Amino acid sequence: MGKHKEEHACAHGHKHEHECCGKHEHGHGHEHECCGKHEHGHGHDHDCCHDGEHADGSGREHDCCCHEHEEGHVCQAPKRAEEFRALERDLWTRSYLLKIAEFDGSTVAPENSASARGEAMATLAGEHHELLTSERAQKLVRKLNKAYAKGKLDDAQLADELRVFERDQREALAFPKEEVESWSRLTCEADAVWHKAEGANDWDSFEPYIDRMVEALKRQAGYLDSQRDPYDVWLDQYERGMDAAAYDAFFAQVRETVVPLVRDIAERGEQPRADFLNAHVSEAAQRALSFDLMKLVGLDMASTTLAFTEHPFSEGFSTGDARVATHIYEDNAMSNVYSIIHEAGHAIYELGVNPAYARTCLEGGTSMGIHESQSRFFENTVGRSRAFMGPLLELLRRHAPEVYGNVGEDELYRAVNIARPNLIRCDADELTYPLHIMIRYEIERMLFAGEATAKDVPGLWAEKTKRYLGLDVPTHTEGALQDTHWSGGAFGYFPSYALGSAYDAQYVPAMQAAGVGLEAACAAGDLAPVRAWLGENIWRWGRGKDALELVQGACGAPFDATFYCDYLAGKFRDLYQL
Repeated sequence: MGKHKEEHACAHGHKHEHECCGKHEHGHGHEHECCGKHEHGHGHDHDCCHDGEHADGSGREHDCCCHEHEEGHVCQAPKRAEEFRALERDLWTRSYLLKIAEFDGSTVAPENSASARGEAMATLAGEHHELLTSERAQKLVRKLNKAYAKGKLDDAQLADELRVFERDQREALAFPKEEVESWSRLTCEADAVWHKAEGANDWDSFEPYIDRMVEALKRQAGYLDSQRDPYDVWLDQYERGMDAAAYDAFFAQVRETVVPLVRDIAERGEQPRADFLNAHVSEAAQRALSFDLMKLVGLDMASTTLAFTEHPFSEGFSTGDARVATHIYEDNAMSNVYSIIHEAGHAIYELGVNPAYARTCLEGGTSMGIHESQSRFFENTVGRSRAFMGPLLELLRRHAPEVYGNVGEDELYRAVNIARPNLIRCDADELTYPLHIMIRYEIERMLFAGEATAKDVPGLWAEKTKRYLGLDVPTHTEGALQDTHWSGGAFGYFPSYALGSAYDAQYVPAMQAAGVGLEAACAAGDLAPVRAWLGENIWRWGRGKDALELVQGACGAPFDATFYCDYLAGKFRDLYQL
């Protein structure tokens, strides 16, 4: 319930980064699919494993995997496995249709389509919840668990599917119906108020919703795990295995590295000439450039498409279908360039999931942090590297020769890596970006700890922005109203953004140790070796492994923020000759 999708459109047609609809941009929602009736349509099976009804009428759940039977009896475990896979396909089908509706609403749907789309999406979401949480689905999970316990099944992939499905089901079942309905009303109302408040610089109208949502999320956290701190519960929902103690340690390292470095650059660093970044590049030229950038990253163009929207986003529909949406500014071509590369990183991750996971609960990315590590790996580690400037400049000259014909590779490298604090997170450079996340994390921490309420947020925002970025906050629109995440109740989400960048810094030495020449691949404009390593170590696992397990397996060591801090310090001290 507290989880919400990244950069996606709700049924009301608003295009923004988070939604009141309760699904995640990349499919990591706690109710993992939406569904309806079982595809075979029978009420129960006519065998020894009736829906919990023992042959003697006692009502005890009877499973052939748990009792001896007369000679010639056929074990029903394989049939149960087939039924489970059919259930997963039903869930996937509803999810696929929901994503189609959401993508359409964010890109090409007319304004007056919102009401009908909302009705259709509500029906699909309701069917999903019913099927995922039905007594029949619960019994099927129990019977399959018994079959594995008795050694009647040994399919390793099915065991992973069952584990992930059971977790999705358990979390979906945790919330009473009235809580789900109340939360939906609250977040949709808050979302509508935020849209008006953000444009009007009106914190007062949005303020009450912060307190109401925090209170609701504290209550909801108790349904999931009454023994844990509520904020820890939500941090774990967005990134399994993470809690406030782990994030406190992570941000302490980031703070120690980045804050003095930003100060040093402001005091002693010389900013490069970069007027060409704001030169006019036509929409037509940028559209053509976008497709070439997607190909350069390595997207299979038969498995993707490009749409246009207010805020760039991507969506994975299936193992053979992931889509990118961008926004073009004719006086800021680089915004589109790096949006395309970033979203292509998300999309190629979705397309790289093991095809055997198609239409199961293992399909899709495992967490927001891992997803962000893929997008930022291509955007920053590859796309802003010195080695990549040759292939990138070749495309820029092809599509905008009047702007980039006389720009050199070193000049472009310095320009796309300018580190200069600004107030807006979405416009932040690679170095200062984690400071924006830290501001939000620290305020959320205080709200959940009871150390602050909504009325304190603007003041806290101003104080922390001044401390970390050295900037004053002149308006609420440029401060605490700038992000839509809180309007959807997505508290605990922000930290995963910074964590994603930190993950990808740790991938680099692991790649090099495996013989992948990252710099050579970037310079050649042939990222096949990079994609091969990511595919083997990250993408193929889908939801089968949680984030920290993936990092451990890929890098041969637990997550360590030192790699990220060393990367930032080394890169930007060199760029600014500090």
